[in-house]
Amino acid sequence: MNKVRRVERIVALTKILVDMPGRLFSLGYFSELFGAAKSTLSEDMAAIKAAMQQFGLGTLETVAGAAGGVRFVPVRAERAVNCLLQDLAARLAEPERIIPGGFLYMTDILFNPALMVQVGEIFRRQLGRLEPDYIMTVETKGIPPALMTARAFDLPLVIVRQGSKVTEGPAVSINYVTGSSKRIQTMSLPRRAIQAGAKVLVIDDFMKAGGTARGMNDLAREVGVEVVGTGVLVATAEPAEKLVQDYFALLILHSVDQYAKTIDIRPAL
Repeated sequence: MNKVRRVERIVALTKILVDMPGRLFSLGYFSELFGAAKSTLSEDMAAIKAAMQQFGLGTLETVAGAAGGVRFVPVRAERAVNCLLQDLAARLAEPERIIPGGFLYMTDILFNPALMVQVGEIFRRQLGRLEPDYIMTVETKGIPPALMTARAFDLPLVIVRQGSKVTEGPAVSINYVTGSSKRIQTMSLPRRAIQAGAKVLVIDDFMKAGGTARGMNDLAREVGVEVVGTGVLVATAEPAEKLVQDYFALLILHSVDQYAKTIDIRPAL
């Protein structure tokens, strides 16, 4: 292998670490990849960590021991988080997003990869202390923020289905009552999707009364796992009492007036 210059090595190291946040890499792996001594790589990591922290992009975390190594933790600075949430609130407050019935069109925001990567990193920043083993969501619009949250945590994503799929094998199903419309619906989870005794973090796109989140909590208990927290991109201000406790929302929707064409949505942080 040709000798790698330091600037090239630092660029490559940064790319590898940032592409896989939360993934623990041993210094031996990088030593073999770049043909460099571990002491040299440690100096490179210190420079990357300093630059990341200077610009509020995250940090590098070192884990000691034989099974240790280094990983990128996407903890954005508070200022960057506030700017993103203000931008999201402004986008979602556009009058043309109002749909008949007083609903809010969010699909373009949810399926914007650049935005959802940052949303996932905010959930990682705010809820990392919960130390989940899996991220859980319900199909379909909850998938983008949940997938990017799973990426930020370097954890598997488990998707709860509205009804069972024969292609996924045996599943556990429950009936639940939606919090807003009070309709009875069914959700299911394949038995192979998650290990009993695991801890899961529920991530969803929207919460009104919390019926869907409550359903996922009930389903989790049926398969023998513990829900350690719930995060949503947007929650409504009313009803104030949700069917789940201790949820975390990034944005609060206070009102939608389809006649005046106004939307009142604000950052929750």
